[in-house]
Order: sequence, then structure tokens, then C-alpha cells
Amino acid sequence: MLILYLKDLLRQLNQTQNNMSENVKISNIEISNSKKLTVIAGLNVLENDELAFEVANKLKNVTESKGNSFIFKASFDKANRSSVDSYRGPGLEKGLEIFKELKKNGHRLITDVHEIKQVEKISEVVDVIQVPAFLSRQTDLIKEVCQSKKPLNIKKGQFLSPDQMRNIIEKCNHFGNDNVMLCERGTSFGYDNLVVDMLGISKLKSFNRPVIFDVTHSLQLPGAGKSFAGGRGDQAEDLAKAGVSIGIAGLFIEVHPNPKEALCDGPSATPLDEFESLLDRVNVVDKAVKGL
Repeated sequence: MLILYLKDLLRQLNQTQNNMSENVKISNIEISNSKKLTVIAGLNVLENDELAFEVANKLKNVTESKGNSFIFKASFDKANRSSVDSYRGPGLEKGLEIFKELKKNGHRLITDVHEIKQVEKISEVVDVIQVPAFLSRQTDLIKEVCQSKKPLNIKKGQFLSPDQMRNIIEKCNHFGNDNVMLCERGTSFGYDNLVVDMLGISKLKSFNRPVIFDVTHSLQLPGAGKSFAGGRGDQAEDLAKAGVSIGIAGLFIEVHPNPKEALCDGPSATPLDEFESLLDRVNVVDKAVKGL
């Protein structure tokens, strides 16, 4: 009986992987571990209209001049801030207004949802829905985002092993959405620290899904600021080049014109004026690894 059970389990796992495409299409771009690096970049959280447009336009110009596909990211609500006094964002309705204006100006968009009731409105505007790491195992939320039929970027929980992401892939397959990217964002290492297991990124690739590497949040020092997260933003390039050397689909990175004045996660952000040179050097690694 045990042998029959194991054979059936293996068959189901193989079927799940076979049903999942290695590529994800978002509007007119294709995201794949074998294609030129896609850049998902922007603000940690929407602060105001002017800043959103400044950063989005700058990043779009830079990335497209390098031949990278670009998706602008920003949160409308950071629901998991350490302190009740911390800035969370403009909220859903104001966030939607800003996203709609960005769309009118030709930007592809990704944002995260924290509650089931947010999914329908967000799916009407953005190109990609992101599931936060802390919520990556929440079945009801996974079901709702899958049923939106939008491409998904699902972050690996800091508390999950890479292999446990298989269960999340199976949930997505069950709920009818195979347009899924897996996002590495670091793993809890004791208290108030994160590390990145590069072998774990290789494991994520084995699931035949595009893998995105969230450099910025991997640099966090959760709780190091007591009421806010600390970070190691000055090491973004080191981590980015290491991740890209494995041959991944995309790089996720947050920037700010002045990280010290950012309203959320400034210590982990990359200065906007340093982004272009960082991308140049990361692209060299990406090209060498993929033979592009």
C-alpha cells in the first residue's frame, strides 16, 4: 500500500510541474529563467503622487535603455509594519488612483495584497499581484489571487524551506492559475537577521517556475531598529550579482531618491542615482551566465 501511495504522490507532483509553464507572460513581455533579466523595481510604499512618477519614469528609462523589461512596484498599504505608529501608505483607494495614472503613462505595475477583499479592485488595475512572504501559506488568499487570473509573484515565507514552496505551487495549480513566479526574499536566521541560501534559489528553479530574487528585503535586519526594520542597503549589489549568477528570471529591488528620508525600509533601499550603475554590472553577470 505504501509503494502505491508513493507512486501516486510522485505522479501528482510530476503532473503539477508539467502543467506549470516555465515562462510567465505579462502584457507584451515574457519572463523566464533563460531570458534577459526582468527588473521589478520601485518604491517600498507609495508616499505621494510626485515621488511615484519621478521614480517610475526614471527606472523605466534606465531599464529599457539597457534592454531589460521593467515592472514598477510599490505598496499601497504596508499592513505588517513593526509599530502601530509607522507609516503604512495611502491606502487602497488613493493607491488605486496613483496606479491608474501610472498605467495611463505606460507603466506595467505590481503590488501586494494583504486581504481577500482587496484582490478584485487591485486586479482591475495592476499587471501582477504579489503575495507577501508572511501570507504565502494562506490558502484563502492564494485561492482569491489565483481566481483573479492575474500573473502572480509569490514570495517565499522567511519561515519556509525552498522545498515547501512546492505546496504553494500545488495550491495555485488546484485553483487554476499556472502563471506563477516564485520570489526568494531571504530566510530567518536566529533573531533579527536574514540570510539567503543560494542553493535554495536553485531548488526554486527546479519547480520550472520563473524565479525572482528580492534583493532589498533579503538585506533587512527585522526588528533591528526596535520599532522598525534595519537593513544593509550598501550590500545590494553584492547580493544581486550572487543571485543573478544562478540564472534567474528577475531582480526585485527597491529604490529611493534619499533612502534616509524614506517612510519605510529606507535602510535596505538602493539610492535611485546608483541604480543604473548597479544594473549595468548585474547585467554583465546575467549575460555571462545565460550566454545571451
